Amino acid sequence: MKAKKSFGQNFLKSEIALRKIIEAGEIKKDDIILEIGPGRGALTKQLLASSCQLIAVEKDKDLYELLKNKFQEEILSGQLKLIYDDILKFNLEHYKLLANSYKLIANIPYNITGAILKKFLTEENQPESMVLMVQHEVATRILARDGKESILSISVKAYGTPKMIAKVDKRYFSPTPKVNSAIISIKNISRKIFRDNGINEENFWKIVKKGFAHKRKKLSSNLKYGGVKYGGVASVFHQKDSLIFLKNKRAEDLSLEDWIALAKL
Repeated sequence: MKAKKSFGQNFLKSEIALRKIIEAGEIKKDDIILEIGPGRGALTKQLLASSCQLIAVEKDKDLYELLKNKFQEEILSGQLKLIYDDILKFNLEHYKLLANSYKLIANIPYNITGAILKKFLTEENQPESMVLMVQHEVATRILARDGKESILSISVKAYGTPKMIAKVDKRYFSPTPKVNSAIISIKNISRKIFRDNGINEENFWKIVKKGFAHKRKKLSSNLKYGGVKYGGVASVFHQKDSLIFLKNKRAEDLSLEDWIALAKL
């Protein structure tokens, strides 16, 4: 079964990487796991061996048929639900995947990484945790290892705790991609930050997006010209002396805690 470029398919063939994904998932017996794009079933096989209840969503009709034959026994036993669907249109409630009732573990198609993160982190029925194979560059951006934050890193950290599990060389995939990959985990997924700080989630993201509107401009300029008028930009920074130092910083220099402080004002 050849990989299809249109589906962003690169099949993982490293047993070590597969084992690290399973270990990072901390799977307990009867855990409900959602797998995106099972492909040829390498990770699917390892997940089933952990005695979990697995829901695997495959968009490629040919691979869906291959998997249906390969895991016929597990499908008949009820351990595996194999679903032919587009994960970005997938209805979680239809399969009783409620908030914190399942884990997301997958080697995801890299061309929809951002869409997957947005869907499941902002979904009403968020997973308990996520373990994902992503591009190494994306993983380093999420963790902001260079000390520079981005909308991506703030978006992940606002909902959970990201961690780099391992770097995976491109040679461990078929076909070989142009970039290296990495396994990341995101634990403690919730909306606790918004609840505990009394912040409106929608307004918080409006402020963050305006702040990052022009990367090289100072935060005060982006908020001012972005049309954010929470009592006037100047007064926002002066309401709390501890925040006045943020006025001349760029958005990438602000931590999640800084954005929370701004949003609370």
